[in-house]
Amino acid sequence: MRKTSVYLPDHLKRALTARASATRRSEAEVLRAAIELEVRARGPAAVKAVIAHDSPQPGRLVGVGVGPGDPDLLTMRALHALRRADRVIGPSTSQDAIGRAETILREAAPDVPVERVAFAMHPDAEIRAQAMGEIAGTVAGYLDDGDEVAFITLGDPLTYSTFSSLADAVDARRPGTLVEVVPGIMAFQSLASRTGTTLVDERQRLSVRTALDGDNDDDLARDLADPQCTVVLYKGGRHLPALTEAARRAGRLDGAVVGELLGMSGQRVGPLRQLGEAPASYLATVILPAPEGAVPPTVLPAPTGATDVVDDEVGLDEGQDRDPGGERVVAS
Repeated sequence: MRKTSVYLPDHLKRALTARASATRRSEAEVLRAAIELEVRARGPAAVKAVIAHDSPQPGRLVGVGVGPGDPDLLTMRALHALRRADRVIGPSTSQDAIGRAETILREAAPDVPVERVAFAMHPDAEIRAQAMGEIAGTVAGYLDDGDEVAFITLGDPLTYSTFSSLADAVDARRPGTLVEVVPGIMAFQSLASRTGTTLVDERQRLSVRTALDGDNDDDLARDLADPQCTVVLYKGGRHLPALTEAARRAGRLDGAVVGELLGMSGQRVGPLRQLGEAPASYLATVILPAPEGAVPPTVLPAPTGATDVVDDEVGLDEGQDRDPGGERVVAS
């Protein structure tokens, strides 16, 4: 017989005592019956699967989305993956600069250590590619040593994130690398919930795009002209006045909202007609709801206790290019 200790919070202790008294059994008997029921229900195969899921896998690279900014939007699956990994890597501009993804993780799970890797903030594409190659080499080395490596990124790892480029570079060095992804909540989802904005309904469609200099202006104009298309714009902070004017010309200001630094220090959330007259930071998201069926948004109170960020340019949300060109010269 194997003995073990079980530590219960006070409310479970009280419940256990009440259950034992009601059934005229000892507390140990109640606990044993509950464990037997749980194991029997799951079956041997399920129990083995749980054990395998809870263990790090040598040579596995896991992209983990930590959400847009609020630490309470970090999912339980993400926390599990980060605590399971042998190494957790976070992008930064230098070893002494705290990236935004790390900032979120520090507040949500201060027990998880983060190793920083520096992404080059340089206009030269070759220099940026060289930096990415060095990071991929470091990660590949950890994987070769048998570590499971988790890479944290703002928002979702597969949407405008540096993780895709990193995974490709790692796979080029060690083909067949097992890559898994833990999805994350994106900024436009957080902004929609904060403002009570319906993204799509019935047969409406959703267009998620960037707003860089001259970035598919014709396609954007077509989306804005479609009364059944909700348009979500990333990377538009410094172009916010121009975007506001474009929304005005298209009759899209009613219901349009903007969110800047969501869940972070300096957060601003409100109607585009009020906040769109001046440029905003890179971490700005705009939602232009489909005019058909659109209702005025309700801006909810901002949460308190947002964590200050050391480097305001580190960790650029989901608004990054997948490829190492364009404006993606910083880390998500």
